[in-house]
Amino acid sequence: MKAILINAVVFQIGWLCCVLAGANHVPWLGTLTALLIVALHINQARRPRNELLLILCAGIIGAVWDSLLVYAGWLQYPSGTLIDNTAPHWIVAMWMLFATTLNVSLKWLKQRPLPAAAIGAVAGPAAYFAGYKLGGVQIADFTTALTALALGWALFMPGLMAISNRLDARLECRVAESATSGSHARV
Repeated sequence: MKAILINAVVFQIGWLCCVLAGANHVPWLGTLTALLIVALHINQARRPRNELLLILCAGIIGAVWDSLLVYAGWLQYPSGTLIDNTAPHWIVAMWMLFATTLNVSLKWLKQRPLPAAAIGAVAGPAAYFAGYKLGGVQIADFTTALTALALGWALFMPGLMAISNRLDARLECRVAESATSGSHARV
């Protein structure tokens, strides 16, 4: 229980650092904070390779999704954009930071796609709205942007959980194959 609480609190601290750094035109500070938390998480993970793959998948999904929202004109970020009409680096780092919660504080959602979708549909847009209130993002058309965010996050939450489950299943297969190979080698 302690690990779950620490994971949730550290994520929230990292999220806040990213948003405030982006809002105050020091986006590298948010990115650095998020990547430091991610590195510590991977270092402490039981399956660091799987955690890294999950984090990279979340980063790619986040980079593409947020870039689409920027390109559509629904979101604008005050700082940290390296290429016009794309997501800023601190948002991509934040997606990677979010992935550190999937196997710890949000693990209970891994086998529950419908609650994951419902939570994603509410919490995703709520996080962007909170970021808007803190000055980290501008939202051009609230109805359209928040609807798109709700639909996107309703897919991303169960999708990221499915990726995590798939990585776990691959590991279990390799362990089983290893154990089987080892027992055949001794016979």
